[in-house]
Amino acid sequence: MSEQESIELNRDVNAIVIPAGIHVRLKKGDVVTIMQSLGGSYTVSSETGIIARISAIDADVLGKEVEVVHAYETGTDPESVREACWAFMKTVYDPEIPVNVVDLGLIYDCTVRALTDGLNHVHVTMTLTAPGCGMGPVIQADIESGIKHMEGVETVEVEVVLDPPWNQNMMSEAAKLQLGML
Repeated sequence: MSEQESIELNRDVNAIVIPAGIHVRLKKGDVVTIMQSLGGSYTVSSETGIIARISAIDADVLGKEVEVVHAYETGTDPESVREACWAFMKTVYDPEIPVNVVDLGLIYDCTVRALTDGLNHVHVTMTLTAPGCGMGPVIQADIESGIKHMEGVETVEVEVVLDPPWNQNMMSEAAKLQLGML
């Protein structure tokens, strides 16, 4: 979304304060400005100065259509599931930065291990742009939830590691270009 849009909330809604990661309740009638709309969620600023993330399932509070998240069609073999996981993670965004977590360089690895009956265990290793980032658990939960709904996935573990520490060199060329770093 390139234009900022101010909207009066049509009901109370739970949100997550950025970058602290704490939960707040925005009230019906509050006016917010949509700053970013990527990956299905909305980053908004309120008249009181709070910057928060509103989940895709609450898009209606902003007068937007709730997007239905569809499970990725995959085969049940580990390689198909792995490819679908990478494709899905490219739809997950840091609420503060308009770049997906893969191009941002936050995803270090994704492995898929076959279990039984065509089901798999997925293990994602990721990092944060800064240790103690309050939005880290939110991003982690977004990844886990999305992968958990994929065909052929039985269990998901999203591990956050801080070594090696993230740096801007881990970003893709496309991300650097998008952020005006090239």
